[in-house]
Amino acid sequence: MTKALISVTGQDTTGIIASVATKLSDLNINILEISQTILSGCFTMMMVVDLDGAALEFAAIDEALEPIRKEKKLHIHMQRMDIFDAMHRI
Repeated sequence: MTKALISVTGQDTTGIIASVATKLSDLNINILEISQTILSGCFTMMMVVDLDGAALEFAAIDEALEPIRKEKKLHIHMQRMDIFDAMHRI
C-alpha cells in the first residue's frame, strides 16, 4: 500500500474537511486516518491516505489540490509516508 500524509492548515472556515475529502474521493484516494482540531480560529488537519487506487501520479495529485488551496486560502502539504517515516526515524 502506498500511503501519503496530507496536512492542512489555515483560517477556519466552513467546508474545509468536505472540500478536501471530496477532492480525494474524486481522485479515488481513500482516507485511512484523519485528525483535525481548531486552535484559536486556526484549522489543522492531518490525514493518512492510500494512493494505490489513484489514477494520477503523486505530483498530479498535489496539483489537483491547488484549487482548494486558493479558494480556502489553505496550506496543504502532501508527503509520501515512507519518506516521512524515514525522516523521523532516529
